[in-house]
Amino acid sequence: MLEVTLFSRSDCHLCEQVKADLKAIQDEIPHTLLEIDIDTDPAIRAKYLDKIPVVQVGAYTLKAPFGRAELRMTLGAARDARSQNLRLAKQPVAAITSADRFSYWIANHWLALVMLLVLLYVGLPFLAPVLMKSGAATPAKVIYTVYSPLCHQLGFRSFFLFGEQPYYPRAIAGIAGIKTFGEVTGIDESNAGLLEARQFIGNERVGYKVALCQRDIAIYAAIVLFGLLYAFTGRRIRPLHWSAWLLLAIAPLGLDGFSQLLSQLGLPVVSEWLPFRESTPTLRVITGFLFGFGTAWFGLPYVEESMRETRQALVQKFAATPDKK
Repeated sequence: MLEVTLFSRSDCHLCEQVKADLKAIQDEIPHTLLEIDIDTDPAIRAKYLDKIPVVQVGAYTLKAPFGRAELRMTLGAARDARSQNLRLAKQPVAAITSADRFSYWIANHWLALVMLLVLLYVGLPFLAPVLMKSGAATPAKVIYTVYSPLCHQLGFRSFFLFGEQPYYPRAIAGIAGIKTFGEVTGIDESNAGLLEARQFIGNERVGYKVALCQRDIAIYAAIVLFGLLYAFTGRRIRPLHWSAWLLLAIAPLGLDGFSQLLSQLGLPVVSEWLPFRESTPTLRVITGFLFGFGTAWFGLPYVEESMRETRQALVQKFAATPDKK
């Protein structure tokens, strides 16, 4: 027997008419009716609010407005398709499993989980200098060590807490009125001193560095910011077009970051057209923020679209399965 799913809501006279039409053709095309109130799930409500009544039967979907003739044709087509594949039609309804319930929970709370993880990831590096300042060097160094494979942690490209300045750039960055990294640490600012600059944590005078570099902090902070904005707008923001993502997120990061990297490789061919340059904290924060915000804008709505489909499929399964305990 066919299973007809009707998406409806209370006080919907069109929905009542569809139910009457279905009852009228019951003898001609036997079927069972599964009615889902769209107000029971925000995602389903957002999808069908301006389309109800909506009828789904097999691979066929009818959206208002439609009459009894269209309804009969749709059920007839679904019946014919069903008869061509009896093996699939005779499969019993699967029982609701703990995996189903867990998947439904994840599909509803994925955004909060992702934001929590990203916030934790970008927040822990700030705990390292706090621990150093309070004298808890061992746990602080654990954080620095854990993040070491994930970030270059170069002192002249990091923020510092509890010191004279929030950052200490290389002299070549040309930031007036700011003490340079070489001045306050005595470490060679050339490429020969990169390892020492990476290992430098700080001291009471200059402060203690955050365990993530300036650009990475901006990237992950921007992801959290977009995630909050996306949540507060009811996850209705459409994904950023890929061309806009390339232009607004990738291009600025590439121009600043890769031009800096290429200029410092010491390759004769490159140095002829790209002089040695060092980015500034401001540029790193701006380009990192654009990359993080743009990437989240590009990706999170697509994840939500996939999760919405998962929620809908599971809601239908829960409604169709007799044992919901």
